[in-house]
Amino acid sequence: MTDSPKDTLLRQELDLLLKLQVIDYDLGELERSKEYLPDMMGNLNREIEEAQTRYDTGTKDLEEARIKQQNLELDIKTREASLEKFQQQMMSIKTNKEYDALVAEIDNLKQEKSNHETELLETMELISTLETNIAEYEEKLGQIKENNTRQLAILQEKIGSIGGKVSEKQAERSEVTHAISRQVLSTYERVRKGKGGAAVVAVKKRACGACYKALTPRKVQEIRKADRILTCDNCGRMLFWDDDESN
Repeated sequence: MTDSPKDTLLRQELDLLLKLQVIDYDLGELERSKEYLPDMMGNLNREIEEAQTRYDTGTKDLEEARIKQQNLELDIKTREASLEKFQQQMMSIKTNKEYDALVAEIDNLKQEKSNHETELLETMELISTLETNIAEYEEKLGQIKENNTRQLAILQEKIGSIGGKVSEKQAERSEVTHAISRQVLSTYERVRKGKGGAAVVAVKKRACGACYKALTPRKVQEIRKADRILTCDNCGRMLFWDDDESN
């Protein structure tokens, strides 16, 4: 038994609806990519900036530590010279008062020198740590720049191609919609906008493939006949029979 012209037309229209649904899904993905691709690019650029900041901050800290080391070494030498001078003055002191004052001055200089020597050692340890860290920061920065720059170029190319792909899909959509009856297309558009996601779904285990509401035996038979496009009484989606899915 061959299908009637009406049945053939309905099956063609159902095929067009499924094709339209794929096109609309692709268009939706393209629209979403307009939002998430710039976000991805922003994250990649921020990663480069953060790595650059770590390297720049470490380099600045190292420069400051080296300057501090030079100043401490100079201060220590200055105090060593002062101590030597005061030691020579001890030979010419005539009173106990002068002696006590000079001893106090010498003790103070020794303490200051000791403090600076301790600080110098700490600074030298800091410099060693910073030099190690900066080498790691520099290597990491190079890796991130190379990797992220490559990814940014790919994402930029994708962003640049979105407009053309959208235009192609819209042209395909226009061609398909012109071949679908106004009433069926109106139902499709209403369901798609109201429910989101798929507007045309296969029956699965004799239930709606979207909301899983069980269908009556009569409804199942009507859908299998495919002499008209039926919708789910629960969610309103358009239903079709697929032998691979429905049993």
